[in-house]
Amino acid sequence: MPENRTPHNDGDDYLQPAIERSQFGVHRSRKSPDNDQNRPPITSTELSKGPKELAKHTGTKVNWRVFVIAAIVILGFSLWAMFAPVSAASTMSSTVDWISTNLGWFYVLTVTLVVLFVLWVAFSKEGSVRLGPDHSRPQYNLVTWVAMLFAAGVGIDMLFYSVTGPITQYMTPPAADPESAAAAQDAVVWTMFHYGVAGWAMYALLGMAMGYFAYRWGMPLSIRAALYPLLGKRVRGATGDVIDIFALVGTVFGVATSMGIGVVLLNVGFSLIFGLPEGLALQIALIAVAVILTIAACTSGVDKGIRVISELNLWSAAAMMLYILVTGKTSFLLTALVENIGRFIFTLPERTLQTFAYESDGSEWMASWTLFFWAFWLAWGPFVGMFLARISRGRTLREFVIAAITAPVLCDFLIVSIFGNSALKVVMDGNTGFAEQAMAEPEHGWYALLEMFPGAPFLIGLATLSGLLFYLTSANSGAMVMSNFSSTIPDPSQDGPKWLRIFWALATAVLTVAMLVAGGVTTMEHATLIFALPVTIIAYLVMASFSKVLRMERAEREGRTNRRKSAAMHGGAVPDKTWRQRMAQFRAYPSNKQVLKYVHNVIQPALQDVAQEFEQLGYHAERHVTENEQTNIPEHALVIHIPEYRNFYYRVAAVKAPVPAFGGRTMSREIDVYFRLEVFTQTGSEGYDVMGLERDQVINDVLDRYEAHLSFLKYSDEHDTASLLTPPLRAPRQDPTD
Repeated sequence: MPENRTPHNDGDDYLQPAIERSQFGVHRSRKSPDNDQNRPPITSTELSKGPKELAKHTGTKVNWRVFVIAAIVILGFSLWAMFAPVSAASTMSSTVDWISTNLGWFYVLTVTLVVLFVLWVAFSKEGSVRLGPDHSRPQYNLVTWVAMLFAAGVGIDMLFYSVTGPITQYMTPPAADPESAAAAQDAVVWTMFHYGVAGWAMYALLGMAMGYFAYRWGMPLSIRAALYPLLGKRVRGATGDVIDIFALVGTVFGVATSMGIGVVLLNVGFSLIFGLPEGLALQIALIAVAVILTIAACTSGVDKGIRVISELNLWSAAAMMLYILVTGKTSFLLTALVENIGRFIFTLPERTLQTFAYESDGSEWMASWTLFFWAFWLAWGPFVGMFLARISRGRTLREFVIAAITAPVLCDFLIVSIFGNSALKVVMDGNTGFAEQAMAEPEHGWYALLEMFPGAPFLIGLATLSGLLFYLTSANSGAMVMSNFSSTIPDPSQDGPKWLRIFWALATAVLTVAMLVAGGVTTMEHATLIFALPVTIIAYLVMASFSKVLRMERAEREGRTNRRKSAAMHGGAVPDKTWRQRMAQFRAYPSNKQVLKYVHNVIQPALQDVAQEFEQLGYHAERHVTENEQTNIPEHALVIHIPEYRNFYYRVAAVKAPVPAFGGRTMSREIDVYFRLEVFTQTGSEGYDVMGLERDQVINDVLDRYEAHLSFLKYSDEHDTASLLTPPLRAPRQDPTD
């Protein structure tokens, strides 16, 4: 090629920059007015700027605006509830009545759409996209991961409602004759419904969105990062702060409600075991225990102990369930469990959209049950969603969603069915006094049921221990997540400051006490329903943002199918490799020293030659060398900058691999691992080994990759459209700061 040739001289050159090629249908301007800098990203290339846009600094930093405003809201509400409890309870009751009458349908519709959306993601072609690069794999095995999913979403409130819920639906059903066979069939199923797919779908939505943007695009693990494709740079400013404030306040009320229900229940247990007087004093003491444990975890480094407690609560809950199943009405409980699950499955669509519009007291029932639970799940959504994201790096969207809405739900069903049917059997046998107690004082009704089993003192102690562990883990992990929501954390593996975690533990404790003073569980239910309303808006924004980015994933996938047949992908043959080279590689297991020498003699000069040629043609090419502490083999990368589009990225890195125990003939395995030199693009490993290629062959492979990248950009430009909330702009502007 002539040395004076530039990319602007020949539109047919296959190295021509994407922005100048006619195949993109429009010449894009490089200049932009300042008022267009905040628009949302339209292409995946613009989306790749997210990490730089959202993380303007390194390390954890407190977001003072989010922290101060949320703290004022929480503490202000707490003071109001404590010093004017009658006014607070009355105002919240009136507000809930208005919401249930006028906006109940909105809660129902929101949850329904969330369920449909996560199922669509799971079963679409984009369900194979991973929460991380394409080559990433899960950190935890399936059994451990499912156990952690269950622990994340189960709280002590389930024990509370597992008895009072079924009995209430049997004695005063929403749409059946009281104490009838129809009421009995639906009594437990309603509680299973309230603890079923709908709630876990909300967890899955926020969890997969936060995990996707954190691990696949390198953005912070936060709600605002999940909205970057929809709102652009605005998520970094006041708009993002408002979103975080809504999520944080909703989370605080959700955790406080769970803690409040927990202390009300444990209050009775400690009274029965230790003879302590029931009342607000004992409840405040239990709240203080949770705060002290959180402070201890922050100041003395016993977070590992908290994780041990989290695992212990699963075993104690399992032991409690098994004891009740064996010593109770075993045959009835198992028979009822099968019928409950079957009825739940076949009536799920009807119940999901049920609003009881034709029942005279339908709105009142909805506010007390379905709407409260939907609000409860919404409030806990950001909290549990962040935890699920933290433990699910490397999982595909499909397995993440399916596991989240099946495995934990089945565990929930087991708890609700065993407790609920045990209580229901007592009432159906004629003990109406127990039914009245369970409805009027649910905490006493739960322990009254335990007293009916053989070895009641042991069972009460085990149940109280299980409830205490659920209570403590929720309080501790809740404080940690609140600290994260009120901080800016570029690294998804890091948490907010420990002092901030202590503050939120104290603030949540104050709020819990305030709601207990203002009316107990009923006030907590009302507060949750009110403050979860803004979280519904976040759910819609996340769905719109995530659907937009999945279209970008689809554009990239379809673009890959258009690349030349010679371009290797996921284990395909490397272009132009001779047959002797291919056969030699069958039995070649190079050592660290051999790979290091090859990288120095072949890979480095090949990428250097390509970069120099690109520079001579007028491109902006960069080479990067990164030391790999695990392999001690430097990684060489080539980046070709393509303004306003995704840059071309080609990296060669050493990857450890086990030496196979098979081959064409018997061989002595003197080593257990060898090193592969794999090619990586922006989405992960391409799956093939370039070890043994000549310098010209490596250069040709780079050019093949570059042509394939241009093919992807062409497809992306033709099909990657803006969302309905983002008007299409045919001339994306370049950030003048880049």
